[in-house]
Amino acid sequence: MRFNPKARLDRSQVQVRRGGGRSSGFGGGSFGGGGGGLPIPMGVGGGIGGIIVIVLIVVLSGGLGGLTGGDSGGSFSPRSDSEAVASSELTECESGEDANQNPDCARLAVVNSIQAFWEETLPQQTGEQYVLADTIMFSGGVETGCGAASSDTGPFYCPARGDMQVYLDTTFFDEVLEGQLDASGGDFQEAYVLAHEYGHHVENLLGYLGRTRTQQGPESDAVRVELMADCLAGMWTKYATTAEDENGEVLILELDQSDITEALDAAAAVGDDAIQQRGGGQVDPESWTHGSADAREYWFTKGYEGGTFAGCDTFETDQLYPS
Repeated sequence: MRFNPKARLDRSQVQVRRGGGRSSGFGGGSFGGGGGGLPIPMGVGGGIGGIIVIVLIVVLSGGLGGLTGGDSGGSFSPRSDSEAVASSELTECESGEDANQNPDCARLAVVNSIQAFWEETLPQQTGEQYVLADTIMFSGGVETGCGAASSDTGPFYCPARGDMQVYLDTTFFDEVLEGQLDASGGDFQEAYVLAHEYGHHVENLLGYLGRTRTQQGPESDAVRVELMADCLAGMWTKYATTAEDENGEVLILELDQSDITEALDAAAAVGDDAIQQRGGGQVDPESWTHGSADAREYWFTKGYEGGTFAGCDTFETDQLYPS
């Protein structure tokens, strides 16, 4: 992945909160997943301590965590300029050239690209307006509208009204995704995680998160939400090199097959069956909250190849898993 040196970065879309202190988990509980004690890496926040309204904590991996959520779905008002909070810690991030040199600037550039894509694509394909959502990069712990989260939680999206933001502890990639879940690494696995979380934001805007009733099982609503987010991440990937900054400069100049391979590898690493096997347990589809490794790869690829929201609607298909 290579960023356009001429592109200008919008720092207002990312906030940095350092040294928040380590929490024992959301709302005093810990998030559990299908992985024999392994942390759950990415999703949507629902109810503290277990039952999840949406699936906050496991964008890539497998398992619903527990965040208390507010209402999800319904109508939302776009964020005003006065509500955007720029981070003083990202003052070095001004251009795509900075993104090519600095990992935090690269994450900012990816967020800018994802949101530029959805600002154009969501109205075109669904008739609904996109609402900007900040990403919060934190360390240690963080308070959210869905409860208190720790570094153990992994990346997640909080759908509560008054929040509706993506949360990212960047230590997750080295310590969990690669260190514990054996993903191969690479810059684009981080982009995939962010795109997956913003997929949850799109689902929230369109009311899909509010339709989540069943929380476990291979064809549960929770799994459908996660696989849809994987597909939406694939959609952005397909068009990532066309998303532009406010001056009309594309943000990402180039993606190659190695980037796609990194995304697929990360998706497979966080499949429920892969996590259960890695944790030393038996594969139990009835406990799944995110879908199998094959299914996660399948839906990312479906979004990447098809590029349509209709093709990503997992609530309208009887075939969640590749045949």
